Amino acid sequence: MARKKLETLTEQMFYVLLSLRRERHGYGIMQAITEMTGGRVSVGAGTLYALLERFEKDGLIRFTRTEENRKYYQMTEAGEQALEAEYQRIRQQAADWERIMKEEKS
Repeated sequence: MARKKLETLTEQMFYVLLSLRRERHGYGIMQAITEMTGGRVSVGAGTLYALLERFEKDGLIRFTRTEENRKYYQMTEAGEQALEAEYQRIRQQAADWERIMKEEKS
C-alpha cells in the first residue's frame, strides 16, 4: 500500500524535521542527523535538498535567512505536528510489538 502524503515519515524525513527544531542550514542538518543517530542514519545532499523543498512547499518548514551563501530553515507548527504524529505512530508500533512478544511468551 502506498503511503499517503506525509501520513508517515521515512526515517530520513523524521530526522530532517527533528534537526530543524532549531534553525540550521543544509550542511548543519546533515551533521546534526549524523550526531543524533551516532552515524546510523545519514542523509545525502540530493535527498536533503529534495526534502527541504518538499517540506517548505508543504508548510512543514520555513526558510529563515541566507548567510554566507547558506540557506537556513526552521520547522513550523505544522512540522511540529507532523513530527509528533510520527513519534506517536512509532510508539504505538513499539507497544504493539511488546504486547505481541509478551502474549507469545505466555
